Amino acid sequence: MRDLRYFVAVAEELNFTRAAERLFVSQPALSKQIRRLEDDLRVRLFDRDKRAVTLTAPGTALLPAARDMLGRWDQAQREVADAAAAEASVLTVGLSTSVGRGLLGAVRDRFAERRPGWRLRMRQINWEDASAGLASGDVDVAFVWLPIPAQDSFHLRVVAAEERWVAFREDHPLAGRAEVDFAELLDEPFLVLPHSAGPLRDHWLGTSHRAGRPARIGATVANADETFTAIEEGSGIVLLAAGNAAIYRRPGVRAIPVTGLPPSELAAAWRRGDERTAVRDFVDALPTVP
Repeated sequence: MRDLRYFVAVAEELNFTRAAERLFVSQPALSKQIRRLEDDLRVRLFDRDKRAVTLTAPGTALLPAARDMLGRWDQAQREVADAAAAEASVLTVGLSTSVGRGLLGAVRDRFAERRPGWRLRMRQINWEDASAGLASGDVDVAFVWLPIPAQDSFHLRVVAAEERWVAFREDHPLAGRAEVDFAELLDEPFLVLPHSAGPLRDHWLGTSHRAGRPARIGATVANADETFTAIEEGSGIVLLAAGNAAIYRRPGVRAIPVTGLPPSELAAAWRRGDERTAVRDFVDALPTVP
């Protein structure tokens, strides 16, 4: 099923890079799996050159059947997950960073009112998966920073909109300022998310506000602990949301507001087509942003 899912993504995108971003995998890994599928089927599914990717006749024949099998398999997984969650009375929530802001406590209380006897199980997901486990089906709902790859595949409800800050090592020349304009940071080395994070990686680099100037990459980080270590080692600086500034208040690190950038948005996300009542009760328990 994984190989078929990879095949369908490439067939629909006709671009290995975009398909890899959609699947939250590296392009080499995706290419390897497609070659493996072609070897197993003993056919060539795609014609590739430097300019384009096109389906072969066997690939064209496989596509509708693959879509049908994946659709039926996804439906079966949803039914199994729904039955398992109902039996265990658990809803799994994906997180990629500290949610804070009093959100989890408020949601737990409201969810408990709607679902007595149920509990929310939190699952921490590294930043390679910007969907916090939602795209892979490892969680039922997730808190994510926007934008994320394949965002149209999910329902989203924004629960917080916050200004962006920046974290430095405490001996950085700008660390003593009350705030800093983003234009002053353009030549700084930045800590970045993995490539699989796609548009979210660009968001935390401020790419759309660099006027075409490429970012300097200090290091790639996959979770908060790696970020703290990289800052303390002087590998680079990092943008963050104002609501997460508190977790950067530690010896050796300083965080201040950044001007010249639009706010970041934290959203609850769930898969399109997921009509389970437990998921709906979770969504209804979320606070609304004024």
